[in-house]
Amino acid sequence: MSEFTHFDDQGRSQMVNVGDKPVSDRLARASGIIRMRPDTLIQIRDNGLKKGNVLEVARLAAIMAVKKTSDLIPLCHPLPISGVNVEFDFRSDSELGVSVTVRVSAKTGAEMEALTAVSTAALTVYDMCKAIDREMTIENIRLEEKSGGKSGHFVRGEQQ
Repeated sequence: MSEFTHFDDQGRSQMVNVGDKPVSDRLARASGIIRMRPDTLIQIRDNGLKKGNVLEVARLAAIMAVKKTSDLIPLCHPLPISGVNVEFDFRSDSELGVSVTVRVSAKTGAEMEALTAVSTAALTVYDMCKAIDREMTIENIRLEEKSGGKSGHFVRGEQQ
């Protein structure tokens, strides 16, 4: 089992020192699903909600979340973000998928930024639609892929 690097020998929290690590190009991609009533998804797709374009507001929220991740996750390093791509996918008549890809050239990865962005996009969809569908659920937020750094390339479902 690997050592927990976010704690010192006395069990005190610490930010991991990445000073000696080389800078590398890194990518992290995360995804999640928002389940809702079919009529809610139709209104999102057709831009029919009075609050405005749900997907574009959620896209902006995701991008902002990437930039603020180190303010939200206590031991997360601030990163010089190179790019963020947010995609939405109408997976079925009741499922909206969200995927966020974060790119960075840094000494540490961007997994937390991608996961935070997916979470924030999903929460924004919920917030904008809760007046018409309080039974929405946010599910399956997970890392799909990461590359760069010492640990190499990870793709969910591929043999490691």
